[in-house]
Amino acid sequence: MPSENRINIDIFKAVTRSVAHSEDLDVMTNHLAQLLTAGLDIKGCAIFVLNAVTEELEILASFGLSAKYLTKGPLNTPKSIRETFQGNPVVIADISRKNKSLQYPDEAHKEGIAAIVSLPVVHLGEVVGVLRLYHWEPWQVSDQDLESLQILAGMIGLAMTYTRFHNSVHAIAEVLGHTFQVELTPKMKMGKH
Repeated sequence: MPSENRINIDIFKAVTRSVAHSEDLDVMTNHLAQLLTAGLDIKGCAIFVLNAVTEELEILASFGLSAKYLTKGPLNTPKSIRETFQGNPVVIADISRKNKSLQYPDEAHKEGIAAIVSLPVVHLGEVVGVLRLYHWEPWQVSDQDLESLQILAGMIGLAMTYTRFHNSVHAIAEVLGHTFQVELTPKMKMGKH
């Protein structure tokens, strides 16, 4: 099956707008999962964050996949398309051909998945998550689309890092503002006596 380019400038514009206009990581990643699924005309998309302590992927957002498939079991980094965690994109063009990279091949088949593209979400050289695209038919991803998907995964990494930083700064500001007022109030009262 020949590969065809599916990613165009409209998909890049939509993803860029979604990333640039959202401060809420959950909303942004859910929107991205929907955009990529519709824009690429595929079965579904999932965005995972890597839990460095447990070495498992935790679902951040998904679209087009059943709850049963998403809760099939933990996704362990040594077992679930391992090459992705070494910073490499992985294309499993046809899961019906036995592939040792898949942790849950039977569940993927039951879900109606025929192909998986797994991309590392990298920030500052460190894998912080994974972007996975699922297709209901075998999928030969073109070299150009694979490069484009890697750029999109990089944008997701930047967005994840930015929104976490943004939310942390706001949480710290709230705590400091509250603490500052609590500490100021008794001193101010003492000065009035």
